[in-house]
Amino acid sequence: MAWESYVRRLGARRAVAYMAVAVAALVWVPVAHAATVGLAAPGLAGTDSQGSAGQPARVGATAPAFSGKDSQGKTQSLAQYRGKFVVLEWTNRDCPYTQKQYNSGNMQALEREWTAKGVVWLTVLSSAAGEQGYLTAAQENAQIEKVHAHPTAAILDPTGEIGKLYSAKTTPHMFIIDPEGKLIYDGAIDDKPTTDLADVKGAKNYVSAALTEAMAGQRVEVASTRPYGCSVKYAE
Repeated sequence: MAWESYVRRLGARRAVAYMAVAVAALVWVPVAHAATVGLAAPGLAGTDSQGSAGQPARVGATAPAFSGKDSQGKTQSLAQYRGKFVVLEWTNRDCPYTQKQYNSGNMQALEREWTAKGVVWLTVLSSAAGEQGYLTAAQENAQIEKVHAHPTAAILDPTGEIGKLYSAKTTPHMFIIDPEGKLIYDGAIDDKPTTDLADVKGAKNYVSAALTEAMAGQRVEVASTRPYGCSVKYAE
């Protein structure tokens, strides 16, 4: 057999070692691929986004700078909100996980609660043209009115530039930036990774917890979690 001939030439120990490496590579591929087709793979959140200086964006480090047009045609940038807490919410109106948050009224309640306390809340649409969740400015404005959303602004990112800066993987995927420009939270909105509206009640909301702690001058206890939802529909 070819394998037996290979073992004789290479030596049994080296052949076994090479096979172990090959098997490990085959096992890893589906896990890494999971982030592109549905739920983000464990341990991937916040590990590969690049800051404006080419450094990985991570909790505790400076958040990547960005600017983009919102649904009102205005330019929104992270720099203009220096000195404020900023929430970034990746969204897709056609995603069942996003619909769970909006159909229950949970996301709108969070937006109203925290913007009333001076927090800047930016929703980001990174779906490419022709992909699920892509909306024009007029369509997004109509959607905001329909669901009674209350973000500071909705940024249109069809090129995926902002999404890739933050390595946003799912809708929703939540990030919080403090007044000094540091990323203090990256991950899921809560601890119930389902599409069931009933699960909203009683869920631990990581965003509210992080904002409450940070605005009180306390350390954010849970600063990074695995995001869940539909994969962000970036351009291929």
